[in-house]
Amino acid sequence: MRSFSLADFLSLFSALQWTAVLVVIALAFGGPLALGLALMRTSASRALRWIAIGFLQLVQGVPLLGLLMFFYFGMPVFLGVEISPLVAVGIAMTVYTASFLGEIWRGGIEAVKHEQWEAAACLGLSGWHQFRYVIAPQAFRMALPPTVGFLVQLIKGTSLASIVGFVELARAGQLVSAATFQPLLVYSIVAAIYFAACLPLTLWARSLEARLNGAR
Repeated sequence: MRSFSLADFLSLFSALQWTAVLVVIALAFGGPLALGLALMRTSASRALRWIAIGFLQLVQGVPLLGLLMFFYFGMPVFLGVEISPLVAVGIAMTVYTASFLGEIWRGGIEAVKHEQWEAAACLGLSGWHQFRYVIAPQAFRMALPPTVGFLVQLIKGTSLASIVGFVELARAGQLVSAATFQPLLVYSIVAAIYFAACLPLTLWARSLEARLNGAR
């Protein structure tokens, strides 16, 4: 057993970069999937809508922990493919992000009045150009506050990656706690780091919601 030191404190901050990496991976790969799901949910095609609904209901009905366990422990069993913790966590976070952001962005698209589509059509714009130049900017403004709010949830959700042995902030806290036998101090610092990372985003989301609602 040893006492908590500056090196331990720095190791916790160093592990925060892997938390950030997981968030970036989730947004980079989950964002395009979320947009596709949102477009499928608002499509005129009943088949596309039901496919998207089925995917969203399946993923949202499973806890993030369950997704992590499936992709890390289930993939070798069902597909015979061994994957690293980073890949497993990245896939799980991507699917999780796509399902929730897809619903958030679908709500933003559907919140745009139908008359906006009609006005864009009167200008002779194609369906894609109607969405890109008329609908998407308005939907983006309405969906931005809940998107930022979801980002806070995503950052906190990365702590579950420690379950499969991936060393991010929460897992680094476990390792330092086991080495120093000072769990109260270590986990208080870990909680403070999460709080410091999430508080600005929470305040930003509230500010955006107040400003954008007032601008409508």
